[in-house]
Amino acid sequence: MSKHKTESAESLGHWLLQVFILAIVIFGLYIFMFRVLLANETITGPSMQPTFENNDRIIAVRHSKLSRGDIVILRAPDQPGALYIKRIIGVPGDSIKSKNDVMYINGKPIKESYLTEYKKKLAKGQLYTNNFSLQQLYHVKRVPKDCYFVMGDHRNVSKDSRMFGFIKKKDIVGEVKLRYFPFDQIQWFK
Repeated sequence: MSKHKTESAESLGHWLLQVFILAIVIFGLYIFMFRVLLANETITGPSMQPTFENNDRIIAVRHSKLSRGDIVILRAPDQPGALYIKRIIGVPGDSIKSKNDVMYINGKPIKESYLTEYKKKLAKGQLYTNNFSLQQLYHVKRVPKDCYFVMGDHRNVSKDSRMFGFIKKKDIVGEVKLRYFPFDQIQWFK
């Protein structure tokens, strides 16, 4: 075998080894990203309509600082292995009350513009969010430490903290930051 063919074979072998190592590194980074830093999920069900529809694809950031109004992915407290998507309504220490379709946090009304579309469809006098308070539901005045009160945007069909109680911080998988599918509805969330 000539010296040129030997060098060519060694060069090809070296290149293939580099490609293989690079592929393993990229695969490892991908696994790390989506096991430790991000969550990639598909929406199922109507509880967050119209904000999210069935089959929307989203990216959530794990370990983010959570605030009222954030949309989160959480481990379903009533269905082992399932995930829910909900909006944080109450953070630790908040008092929460809904009266005549107005949500009150710590005694002050909050704006919920994401509910406007569905509220317009209701018959006059019909409530979109039934009246409740934490005292009525759970005999407490405030959201407990390290817990959150979550609700779906489609209030009259959402299974949420009104039914299954407070969500512990450890059960929140991540905060939704991006809808990337369908492509004509790509949207970043604060």
